[in-house]
Amino acid sequence: MRWLATFGAVAVLAGCMQDLGPTGDMLARDAAKGVVNNAVQARFPGVDARPLTDCIIDNASSGEIIQIAQGAVVGANDATTDLIVEIAQRPDTVRCTVNNSLGVNL
Repeated sequence: MRWLATFGAVAVLAGCMQDLGPTGDMLARDAAKGVVNNAVQARFPGVDARPLTDCIIDNASSGEIIQIAQGAVVGANDATTDLIVEIAQRPDTVRCTVNNSLGVNL
């Protein structure tokens, strides 16, 4: 049932890029978090992916979140992985990850 709701939400969100509203934004972010978390765990097995996942989602644009969330329905591809890596390398994402992982404020 959750898969069906995620599929429907991502399909609707992909078709309309205007204001998603709080519910649409939450659904897209949740779907994208699952995709990002899987990608991070695949690249860094044994590492807690949550801090990096949260920072990647927080530093992605709405369009990027929707693009990543589509991977929850159709499967992540190389373009999705490349986008995740690109967002992870942004200075604000790196700073966020260090802060979340080490409890240090930079």
